[in-house]
Amino acid sequence: MTMILPFKGLRPVAGLAQDVSAPPYDVMNRAEAKEMAKGKPLSFLHISRPEIDLEDDLNPYDEKVYAKGKERLEEMIENKHLAQDPCDSYYFYQMQDGEHIQTGLMAVASAKKYDENLILKHELTRNDKETDRIKMIEGMNAQASPVLLTCKPTEEFRVIGAVVTESAPTAEVVDLQGVTHRLWAVDNPSVVEAVSALFNGGHKDLDKLYIADGHHRSAAGSRVAAIRKEQNPNHTGDESYNYFLSVIFPSDEMKILDYNRVVKDLNGLSIGEFLAKVSESFAVTQVDAAYKPAVPGEVGMFLGKHWYSLKVKEELIPDEATGKLDVSLLYNLLLAPVLAIGNPRTDKRIDFVGGIRGLKELEKRVLQGDSEVAFAMYPTQMEQIISVADAGEIMPPKSTWFEPKLVDGLVSHLL
Repeated sequence: MTMILPFKGLRPVAGLAQDVSAPPYDVMNRAEAKEMAKGKPLSFLHISRPEIDLEDDLNPYDEKVYAKGKERLEEMIENKHLAQDPCDSYYFYQMQDGEHIQTGLMAVASAKKYDENLILKHELTRNDKETDRIKMIEGMNAQASPVLLTCKPTEEFRVIGAVVTESAPTAEVVDLQGVTHRLWAVDNPSVVEAVSALFNGGHKDLDKLYIADGHHRSAAGSRVAAIRKEQNPNHTGDESYNYFLSVIFPSDEMKILDYNRVVKDLNGLSIGEFLAKVSESFAVTQVDAAYKPAVPGEVGMFLGKHWYSLKVKEELIPDEATGKLDVSLLYNLLLAPVLAIGNPRTDKRIDFVGGIRGLKELEKRVLQGDSEVAFAMYPTQMEQIISVADAGEIMPPKSTWFEPKLVDGLVSHLL
């Protein structure tokens, strides 16, 4: 079984990519999705978030939602707003956010390789979210939101990408954050063969891929493959349902922002008592301005009306890949023992703030009284994610915030 394959992508017809493309389905709530799609009848949100076209009080997991998604997808195909490419193709996908540019490969990735842990995960998944994605895929008979994968950087892939992207893109769109997304559809047999050879056993550094974002989508892709295999007495392993839609970027081009924390109270402690307890595990220094950590092992803290620098005492840093992550150190040395935060996935006293909102958002949360203390984290590094995945370990929740994010609707995978 190969790691990746080219496929016949379903894409907006010429001139409609900007109208169709939409933010990924899971970065906004229902009301925000409905507002974003207002006055945009071709927005992919009508497919990826079909509940926005149904009654507001309908359960988003109701069967009517999946039926509506199927209906809208078929409608856009019938009306020739979307069309399937005639040839198996790879798609080079480039995102430019200011001076930051990353160029990756859109392909379908093997569910079997995922099951064999050659497409490695680093997060736990929730059954309800997996089931939601399965029902969406099965209802539409398509995968419409790509999984974000990463691979170790290789010169061979970089050269192929550089040659392909010298030409004008097949499609180009600008998202709501001003990020430019460019797509090149590649069906040239020599290029397709070169890419396939590289990822399917032709390079030792590409024998594994890593999930960056999209653990529920990849898990759902695996489960759909298993369901359809069971239903198909003539299963061969070559069917399209054995693969899930993905975009693969070299790890050295990925950008991860900080994922910060705010806590509602100090667990009954005064500020002085709290700082004394924190000082047992961290070197604490009050600073004059907002403090953004510059290296691993440092945390910025906003408490009262002041910023502090927290530096983990070196002898307290463990050797294991997960334990030495900054988010683990903060939890194990401060959030759990000092503030009595339980499971961060479920504890209502802690909240998480994406780094894209900046340090001002942390100050705002504390000053307006929503939280008593805020923590600015150093971004998790790609090398750390790969180390955790290779060790078979699981990242703590809310460890990574990838930016920029892929858009939905540029290419879908029909099963």
